[in-house]
Amino acid sequence: MATSGSSKGWVSNLSSIAARVYFFLVILQVPLFRVPCRAGICLTPVHVTSSQLIATEIFPVPVVKALLYPGAVTNGLILNMTIPKWNDLLSIYNLTDVKEAPAATDLQRLEVLAGSYFAVAGSMVGILKPGRMGMFGTLLIIWGLVKEGILAKPVNQDPAKAVYVYPTMVIALICAFSSIKYDVKKVVRSPPARPFAKPFQSSSKSKLK
Repeated sequence: MATSGSSKGWVSNLSSIAARVYFFLVILQVPLFRVPCRAGICLTPVHVTSSQLIATEIFPVPVVKALLYPGAVTNGLILNMTIPKWNDLLSIYNLTDVKEAPAATDLQRLEVLAGSYFAVAGSMVGILKPGRMGMFGTLLIIWGLVKEGILAKPVNQDPAKAVYVYPTMVIALICAFSSIKYDVKKVVRSPPARPFAKPFQSSSKSKLK
């Protein structure tokens, strides 16, 4: 019994840790892929999502800036040991003129766009309760990148603008799957056997008469 309890606790802790690692990968904007978007070249789900939110004006600009700021601070400290200014976030991510960019750029990559939405939302929700949203978003992104990079045979041959998947995407995929491992175990667990109903003694006696 002790071994069973400890194994359940280990699985629960694993899903929680994986959800947190996935959250930091997404929110701190660790490069996962490279794909053309309305902002030019996007490297993270947050960048793809932010460019779409700014272009469509679904959320106010301060909300989008709040989504971008943690990754901007992290990248600024790593690259040149500086903290970017709040008012410079849109120019840093090339989002100042994103409304005038053609929508066809994103419409050609609906899987990557939808997957980025799910990945960002799933990373936030996963902190409170690990679920399948992040995994679904990651799989959508991977499918969109594979479809464009291999099946679609893109015309653009510029190496700097070509679709590319970073090795960190593998880490994100593993974390997304591991964060729902405990829930999957509960789903596949076989239900307890139900006892068969026994006939009443009165009915069996009446048949004998």
